[in-house]
Amino acid sequence: MLLLALDTATPAVTVALHDGEAVIASSSQVDARRHGELLLPAVDRVLAEAGLKLDAVTAVVVGIGPGPYTGLRVGLMTADTFGLALGVPVHGVCTLDGLAYASDIEKGPFVVATDARRKEVYWAEYADSRTRLTNPAVDRPADIADRVAGLPAVGAGALLYPGTFPNVHEPEHVSAAALASLAAEKLAAGEELPEPRPLYLRRPDAQVPKNYKVVTPK
Repeated sequence: MLLLALDTATPAVTVALHDGEAVIASSSQVDARRHGELLLPAVDRVLAEAGLKLDAVTAVVVGIGPGPYTGLRVGLMTADTFGLALGVPVHGVCTLDGLAYASDIEKGPFVVATDARRKEVYWAEYADSRTRLTNPAVDRPADIADRVAGLPAVGAGALLYPGTFPNVHEPEHVSAAALASLAAEKLAAGEELPEPRPLYLRRPDAQVPKNYKVVTPK
């Protein structure tokens, strides 16, 4: 087994290789505006670090969000392209699950929250690092304050709103190393992983202007 894992659902552009037993190479950069520019060089970098070629990959794992439309689609389209080119399966993993898996919280429940912009967070509640209790959602922190009161939290979204999430733990951003390790564990146990389809949870930020006037030549 050689899993190539990647995620662009958050400001982190992150890539890793997992040989079925351990992560053998990884790369993470935090830059919310350069997902498309940074992702492929990161793939080249981890392959070079491991001394392997792309055709050694037996499956691709990609973070499916939730995340903003523009960043999230970079990782998903890249994963789909690799899958088609190599003729290997592409598996999805919820980005929030990757953060939960990498957390240093030994006992739940706890919350994972990432920045959804618009003064909102993407979030879900976990019983432990491998068990999600709720579906991913997008909300204003003030609207879920009573529900998450007293729970430890993980993620950059929690750091942005200390009034709602006063007890924040590492990590701040997701890592492909965690996604790969979680996926390898689930695949080894015979569990099915989600389809590589995006969890947008809301409409894209970019919208066609209202009253847009189409100008066509006569």
